[in-house]
Amino acid sequence: SQRVYHLISVHERMDPLDRSLLAGRDEQVSLSAFSFLIMGIVRYFQERVEDVMDLEHSLSRLGYDVGVRLVELLTFRERGQKREFRLVKMLEFVSITMWRALFGRQADSLEKSVDADDEYMISEKDSVVNKFISVPKDMGEVNCAAYVAGIVHGALQSAGFPCEVSAHFVPVENEDRPRTVYLIIFAAEVL
Repeated sequence: SQRVYHLISVHERMDPLDRSLLAGRDEQVSLSAFSFLIMGIVRYFQERVEDVMDLEHSLSRLGYDVGVRLVELLTFRERGQKREFRLVKMLEFVSITMWRALFGRQADSLEKSVDADDEYMISEKDSVVNKFISVPKDMGEVNCAAYVAGIVHGALQSAGFPCEVSAHFVPVENEDRPRTVYLIIFAAEVL
């Protein structure tokens, strides 16, 4: 009988929950793996909902849980457990630090609405979650960026900034694809 020995590195044996929270800052998931995951999530919910609004709501709820956990992790890693209490600084944290952790780059812009004091917008030219998703015609113009809107919503809510967040397509002149805008409407007590 022949014995077979397998060499196992320390990372392979270690349970992910046992790893340091400071580890993994530079680890990235491939774009194709991320797209495949998002596609699977969308397909899963597509089979369980009646219409586009239900699908976007389900994606948003799933993203909310990710946002709650992500803001805790990034606050610990990046700020040494010092939480941001100023609204604009928290929005910058979301649109820069959180976006880099999620997508490897910061959001294209963070803007305050000129019409309402309680509205802010984070926008990106080419949303990764919408880039590789094809939706059946009966689902119409579903915006899979509702998942990212849920992440933003969860992060802001858990940081003490009650709000509503929604994802919208905004057409851009001379562009094939619309811009994705995350509209954030804060509760009155935040302002």
